[in-house]
Amino acid sequence: MKTLIYSLVFSLLFLAACSNGGQKTQTAATSVSSEKGSSAAAILNAYLKLKNAFTADNDKDAAAAGKEMVVAFAAFDKKSLTPQQDKAYSDIYDDAKEHAEHIGSNAGNIIHQREHFDMLSKDMYDLVKLLGSPQLLYVDQCPMYNNDKGAIWLSEVKDIKNPYMGKTMPTCGSLKEELKP
Repeated sequence: MKTLIYSLVFSLLFLAACSNGGQKTQTAATSVSSEKGSSAAAILNAYLKLKNAFTADNDKDAAAAGKEMVVAFAAFDKKSLTPQQDKAYSDIYDDAKEHAEHIGSNAGNIIHQREHFDMLSKDMYDLVKLLGSPQLLYVDQCPMYNNDKGAIWLSEVKDIKNPYMGKTMPTCGSLKEELKP
């Protein structure tokens, strides 16, 4: 787990520091604050904890992960972002933070938590597209959730572990995309 966090930190630092015309150098990556990278890693780590709590139908762990995610968003250091990234991050942050807060404050109501997880997952997809990912992530889709409208989620494992259906239908879904480091 420490290796995963360190990988996230260094990769996000590298990607955020090197957004200048596609020129990516290790020197630029080392000049970026490690606080920013660790806070970005904390956001992704909290999201993955949240997803895993839902796969186990655990509303209390989901609430704790939602609260952890709110703290991680607040700790994110935007200083190294370009003005365009800053604006995009701010748009994602406002929406995602609200969904994480709802999940965190609704232990005991997993249906409501999952409704917010649906929207939060779209925000996290956008965030990973904006900042990149230090690890391979999978974009999975549950076709049945939300009255067959479907919903996506990000996963650190290739096997389908459905957070929307939990233990009822744990393998329902399909891989839609890979987000490569």
